[in-house]
Amino acid sequence: MEERLYDLIFICLPTTPEEEVAKIIATLEQVIAERGGKVEKIDKWGIRKMSYQVAKQREGYYVYMSVRGAQPDLIKELERRLKVSDAVIKYMTVRLDEEIKRQQKLVGRRERRARQRPRKTAAAPSPAPTPTPGPASEPAAAAS
Repeated sequence: MEERLYDLIFICLPTTPEEEVAKIIATLEQVIAERGGKVEKIDKWGIRKMSYQVAKQREGYYVYMSVRGAQPDLIKELERRLKVSDAVIKYMTVRLDEEIKRQQKLVGRRERRARQRPRKTAAAPSPAPTPTPGPASEPAAAAS
C-alpha cells in the first residue's frame, strides 16, 4: 500500500501545562509507531491568539505534526484520541499527498500542451519607417 502524507494540527487549552501537551504528543507518536507510521516533524507553536472563540477561549496552544503512514485507520485513531482528550479543543488533519499528486498532474498536462502547440518562429523585425519631411510650411505674409 502507498504511504500517505498528512498534516495534523491541534489546539490545546491555553491553561494546559507543558507536561500535559508533551504527554498528548507522546501518546500520538506511540499510536503512529504502533500502526506502522512515521512522524516527520513536530512543531510546538506555543500560545497564539485565535481568530474566533473556540470553547469560550480566545487563545490556544498550537501543535503541528507531519505524519506519514500507510494504514487508513491511523488517522481515525489519532482523531479519536484527540477527541477524547479534555485538553484538546480543536484539531484538523489534512491529507497532502492527494494535493501533491494533483499538482504534478496539472504540471504534466501543461507541459504536454506546450509541446503540442506549434512554436511561433521569431520573424526578423522589419525596420521602422523613418518619417519623411513633409513640404516645408512657408510663413504666410501678412497683408497690410
